[in-house]
Amino acid sequence: MDRRDLNVCYEQLGFAEAPFRMTPDTDYFFRAPQHLHALEHLQFGIASGELAMLTGEVGVGKTLVCRYLMRHPPKGVRFAYLLNPDQSYVDLLGSICRDLTGQVPEARSIGVLQRTLSHVLLQLAGRSERVAVLVDEAHRLSGKVLEGLRLLSNLDTEKEKLMCLLLVGQPELERTLSHRVLRPLAQRISIRFRLKPFDCWETMEYIRHRLRVADPRTRFQFPPCVMMLTHYLSGGVPRRINQICHRSLLAAFASHRFEVSLRMVLRAKREITGLT
Repeated sequence: MDRRDLNVCYEQLGFAEAPFRMTPDTDYFFRAPQHLHALEHLQFGIASGELAMLTGEVGVGKTLVCRYLMRHPPKGVRFAYLLNPDQSYVDLLGSICRDLTGQVPEARSIGVLQRTLSHVLLQLAGRSERVAVLVDEAHRLSGKVLEGLRLLSNLDTEKEKLMCLLLVGQPELERTLSHRVLRPLAQRISIRFRLKPFDCWETMEYIRHRLRVADPRTRFQFPPCVMMLTHYLSGGVPRRINQICHRSLLAAFASHRFEVSLRMVLRAKREITGLT
């Protein structure tokens, strides 16, 4: 089934678009209490200039929180978003400069890039603009790059920080920062929050939320018992919920039904995990 066939499927089920896509679409941001708290922690880190860290297992919604924050930034804040941490410290500095200025720096020297970045930060501060460097997938950063980020956090004036650092990653990041050599960086992180999977009630509200966003007038349904089973099979992890609901929705379409059954959810789980 290609994309056009899928679009026809969604239209016939009464949806304007796919309700359970895997991409982190900020239009579908679910305002669960813990996701709002995660957002508030990052916003406080930006406002205070302190180092902040957001962690969570795979698929719990960390990237979506980051993208929602950047789509709705605090006033006067400019973001440098580092999505690919598998790079050298030189490349990382270049990426920050590019995001802030729109230009790729020609220099390949750490010293020159640091001076360039400091100059850019001072210019922005002169225009009352603050800078937030948001590092996604930060658990993949090497110790050397993490130490470089610590040194970058020293860039400030006598009155205020020129840049705040937001680290987002899996729980391995916490273990990495517990190493003695990275203790100076860990001690500077004063804002920490860990996202957890949804409980059963949150899972049910999450499914209803995505159905409403996709089309408020849809008559397609996931009965309560189906949503509870989906929670159990997914462990409350949003990405797994999306996978199961997406497969279940297609199964309902194939059966010419506007309601997902328990059997469809069980089959969807088997298909996703490759079990028979």
